[in-house]
Amino acid sequence: MIPFFVLIKCELGKSYEVANELADAEIASEIYSTAGDYDLLVKFYVENGTDIGQFVNQKVHSIPHIQDTKTILTFKAF
Repeated sequence: MIPFFVLIKCELGKSYEVANELADAEIASEIYSTAGDYDLLVKFYVENGTDIGQFVNQKVHSIPHIQDTKTILTFKAF
C-alpha cells in the first residue's frame, strides 16, 4: 500500500460537508481539520501501481465544494 496526503481548500463554510463526503465515500484513512491555507488534511492509501493523479482526480475532485487541493507524496515513515 502507498500512503499519500491531500491538503484540501474548501469553499467558505463547507469544510464539514466535504469531510463528511470523504468519510461517507470510505476512501480516506484519516481526515483532519487544519488551520492555515488549507481546511483539511486527508491521508489515503492506494494499492501499489495505482495512478495517484487519476485517483485524486476521480475520487477527490468529484466531491462538491472543494476549491483547491495539494497532493503530498511520501517516501518513508520513521
